[in-house]
Amino acid sequence: MMLHIPALLTSQQLKPLRQQLDHSHAWTDGQTSAGEQARQIKKNLQLDINSAVYQSISPVILQAMQQNPLLRSAALPKHILAPLFNCYQEQGNYGNHVDSAVQYCAEHGQAIRTDISITLFLSEPHEYEGGELIIEDTYGSHEVKLDAGDAILYPATSLHRVEAVTQGTRLAAFTWLQSMVRDDWQRNMLFNLDMTILKLRQQVGDSEEVLHLTSHYHNLLRQWGEL
Repeated sequence: MMLHIPALLTSQQLKPLRQQLDHSHAWTDGQTSAGEQARQIKKNLQLDINSAVYQSISPVILQAMQQNPLLRSAALPKHILAPLFNCYQEQGNYGNHVDSAVQYCAEHGQAIRTDISITLFLSEPHEYEGGELIIEDTYGSHEVKLDAGDAILYPATSLHRVEAVTQGTRLAAFTWLQSMVRDDWQRNMLFNLDMTILKLRQQVGDSEEVLHLTSHYHNLLRQWGEL
């Protein structure tokens, strides 16, 4: 399942973060964090996780992700890794790749299974040319270029790439999460059921039928969830 999360960061939250990123000198070669295969197709910059600016802004975005109700409903997160930051400019790009199945929490060294990838756009579309995130799935290729503050969720199993930025600068945050529900199809079913319950509650309140659907939702989550 791919899902657009609008305004994960508000304009008030985004402005000071952009100011810090725009004036930061803590950008390093993105290839230093890439594996052997990725180094051949990765051309970007990445914010140093030991820098003061990273330590300042990463927790803000992580908290926004943890508190976003749409993200929580769709992803059912068990663990969300602290976001990283990349910068694409001057033909910077990242060729077709699949994210590593396991990532490690830098703070605790905990292994995290990457069920879902998240990209949070920090530059407005008019600020750069190119730079589309292309996600491949069984239904074809999906081109993603969102407003600043918007995020896209997609299965970490997806083949994806970032097209070359031919003009301007593309800034984004990205991370991965481990879901309580490993299977993407099951997560999608639960999300659709949750959204249906929410709409019905707005229309008819907590009727007996709505309560039955809510019971089914939680019983399915109890059956499929891993804690």
